[in-house]
Amino acid sequence: MGIVAGLDSSPDFTRIVVCDTDTGAVLRQGYAPHPVEGRPSDVDPQAWLLSLGEAAGGGLLEGVQAIGVSAQQNALVPLDTQGATVRPAMVGGDKRAQVAAADLVDALGGREAWAQAVGCVPQAGQPVTKLRWLARTEPEHAARTAVLLQAHDWLVWQLLGRPVRRTTDRGGASGTGYWSAATGGYRPDLVELALGHHAMLPEVIGPSDAAGTTPEGLLISAGTGETMAAAFGLGIGVGDAVVSLGASGSVMAVHPEPLLDNTGMITSLADATGMHLPVVTTLNAVRALRGTAELLGLPDLESLSDLAMKSTPGAHGLVLLPYLEGERTPNLPHTAGTLAGLRRESMKPEHLARAAFEGMLCGLGDALDVLRGRGVEVRRIFLLGAAAELPAVQAAAPSLFGAQVVVPQPADYAAIGAARQAAWALGVSQGTLDPRTPPPWQGAAAQVLEPGEELAVGQAVRQQYVSVREQTHPGAFRS
Repeated sequence: MGIVAGLDSSPDFTRIVVCDTDTGAVLRQGYAPHPVEGRPSDVDPQAWLLSLGEAAGGGLLEGVQAIGVSAQQNALVPLDTQGATVRPAMVGGDKRAQVAAADLVDALGGREAWAQAVGCVPQAGQPVTKLRWLARTEPEHAARTAVLLQAHDWLVWQLLGRPVRRTTDRGGASGTGYWSAATGGYRPDLVELALGHHAMLPEVIGPSDAAGTTPEGLLISAGTGETMAAAFGLGIGVGDAVVSLGASGSVMAVHPEPLLDNTGMITSLADATGMHLPVVTTLNAVRALRGTAELLGLPDLESLSDLAMKSTPGAHGLVLLPYLEGERTPNLPHTAGTLAGLRRESMKPEHLARAAFEGMLCGLGDALDVLRGRGVEVRRIFLLGAAAELPAVQAAAPSLFGAQVVVPQPADYAAIGAARQAAWALGVSQGTLDPRTPPPWQGAAAQVLEPGEELAVGQAVRQQYVSVREQTHPGAFRS
């Protein structure tokens, strides 16, 4: 029996868990915020190291044999020929790069060309788009950029003492916009298209490979992006989907094959196990609930949920298309939200509250259907985010999604996934684990909700939503 650690460097903090190698039980943990005010678009990567050191204080890592690293996705760290950062890391969604994203789409010949090339259409947050922004806005920094790393690549490289070899994993590489999950290879021509010249890219190593060993003998696994690490920590597999309820929403599922989608609605990512992780995002999820709560003068989402529970499924015919920020799924960037079905009997606060929850979940149901329509099996759905705990969400989700819904207890799943990866790499290095089969850690403790007798009612509500969507935006889902 040994112990391993998982480190998750999120946009705001570093979390470290120390786990039992065989069972995955969390034995101890550490936490430290990044020494950065707010959420800036540019961050000195040294901030990540400082919070890492603080989180690991007090002998937290004593006895640890291997470490896995998970980190925020889309954080681009440009290095010069000496390995020094050319400028602070470009992190987050980075709205500065929206024009650059449109430029890149046009430069390659449209959305379909990108979907075929790398399984995704450039978005403002992606590293490939940030490179284009850098070349256009800071040409002197672009000219000095010789090596491209993401956050987890850079942290792994630092932990190993900055060796000549730089590595990444399939999961992290698949979000860059210049690596294809379908072919398993880089597209250096797309780096050149964005940056204006060639740059060195980290070697993509296998899910159970080690990136290296520190001089002290500590094994460092491949590392991966936060999304992939969280999926691995949750223990999801084929037949499972994850619906994340943030201000915007996302739906992802494990699938054996890469999915190329010419409409650009599916982003074809790789997971941390050698499988694929197609993702569909919506621009509107919890923001639709917050907007409704403000409209109704309610102080929080719990109050909105309580009010919604006083209504009935279908909200007396009231339907909210929650496209408050425009929408990506379906692709309606310039539209607005729609409230339909107003009748005298439906014009009550509780019905609007119910319509907000149903509209949010039906919008995510549309995203699920994009995956189902491409042959992705969905037997159960993991529901993540603080809003997943709300009674109105839990009452409606199983019947609207038409599947078993699992609400995991809050935990540091990305850090746990990173630790599980470390245990896998350690086991492979010791000859005790198969490089194709990860350690069978205990799954997340969770509440399980079944559609049961409500299934037919939920599907009728869903059909009511689809009818309004088709009437308001005819053919929105046709490719």
